[in-house]
Amino acid sequence: MPIAVKSFFHQQSATFTYLVSCLDTHSSILIDPPADFDAPSATLTFTTANQIIGYITTHKLTLEWVLETHAHADHITAASYIKQQLKDKHPCKLGTGAGITQVQAYFSHFYQLDMPCDGSPFDALFDDGDRLLLGNTHFDVITTPGHTPDSVSYLIEGNIFVGDTFFMPDSGTARCDFPGGSAKALYASLHKLLALPDKTIMWMCHDYQPYGRELANNTTVQTQRLKNVHLQQSEHAYIDTREKRDATLSAPQLLHPAIQMNIRAGQVPHPTYSFLTIPLTVLL
Repeated sequence: MPIAVKSFFHQQSATFTYLVSCLDTHSSILIDPPADFDAPSATLTFTTANQIIGYITTHKLTLEWVLETHAHADHITAASYIKQQLKDKHPCKLGTGAGITQVQAYFSHFYQLDMPCDGSPFDALFDDGDRLLLGNTHFDVITTPGHTPDSVSYLIEGNIFVGDTFFMPDSGTARCDFPGGSAKALYASLHKLLALPDKTIMWMCHDYQPYGRELANNTTVQTQRLKNVHLQQSEHAYIDTREKRDATLSAPQLLHPAIQMNIRAGQVPHPTYSFLTIPLTVLL
């Protein structure tokens, strides 16, 4: 069945959001929508999310799902905000990988948060091979852990939305140094995706435009297999290279606010007061 893919780029976090629609029914899913966060003032706004909502409304689309590929560490999700804004028009559901419970358990302890670790407030937790209807077509869930333990990719009509697994071929693959991350697991996930048909279109979650090249968000499975700069080596060499590279990387700028919000699907910590924890490291 024919589908349409509309991308939105969030400059602050170099994140792509994808709105995927069944052309026959206008039923849609939205993948990885960001909110806007000003760190110095700790101000959360939704300009980007409102632009996406405006597009959905203008094009008379019916949003069925807001999907996360994982609990992001570089931006705060707008998933719960979008669900709330559209609830009177057509209630949508929030979905993510079942591994979110593991991520919630780790970070609720780390940040000393009083919250359930059962996957709520997400409406659905996906396992490998889950299939969900979208209008006259469907999408399949592929678990792709490595960057994080909750990472999933979404396959629909020859298009795969890969979250933080692959980047464009000249940028390689995602880091694996977050809690529960694993270069070995990511290597397996990458090759799981490379087993898809050659012409499958692979849509990236991020593009950092190395060497100043133009922004790009998609390529094919075949191109990744032949040209990805991180995969022209053995598994052992990949793991060694990935782990050495990760040891040099700084924490994402929005790590602490993003994780605390995103394990709650973007809900604020409390309905009447909103505080986040910032761990302090003292080096003497």
